[in-house]
Amino acid sequence: MSEEKLYAIKNNKGEWMSLDGTQTEIWYSNNPTLFKDKSYAEAQSMGRKAHVVELVEPEKVVLSKEQAEIVEEAHYNKLPACHIADKSYDEELLMNAYVNGYTVANEKKYLVYKTLGGKQKHELFAQAYRPAFFPDTITWSVGERRAPKTGASAQFTEAEIEHYGLQDCEKEEVTDDAD
Repeated sequence: MSEEKLYAIKNNKGEWMSLDGTQTEIWYSNNPTLFKDKSYAEAQSMGRKAHVVELVEPEKVVLSKEQAEIVEEAHYNKLPACHIADKSYDEELLMNAYVNGYTVANEKKYLVYKTLGGKQKHELFAQAYRPAFFPDTITWSVGERRAPKTGASAQFTEAEIEHYGLQDCEKEEVTDDAD
């Protein structure tokens, strides 16, 4: 959200003050003159039976990729609210995103390990990764924990961990994108 604030002047009838080129006031319902300086806006409102309104830019909603797809589809639908209601239980969140904008959350990724049996002097581990030849399978690389694979083939999302049955393995969150 921008730190710069804007102000407008509104009267008791709900009309916004608009100044023309000669600084003459004109009252519209939807076309206000915007002021960067609050004190200048307050000075303009004096004697006009009006008050200064601070305009606030709404915060963007953070959505998952799936939720963002629903909102994008709604923009091309004749009845966007119905589309959102049909596709999700988070209607209020998605309607807020539809109106005010949204950002897509980065999905957390993890390195996945399992400890090998036995009492070794240096604890050995096996690390899961997707081999380039068969990307829909998991391969285990055995080695010392000090030098794990960190590339995209070794990073798994929560959904992938569940898909490949790796829930019982130790996870380490990847803090930077090491693709």
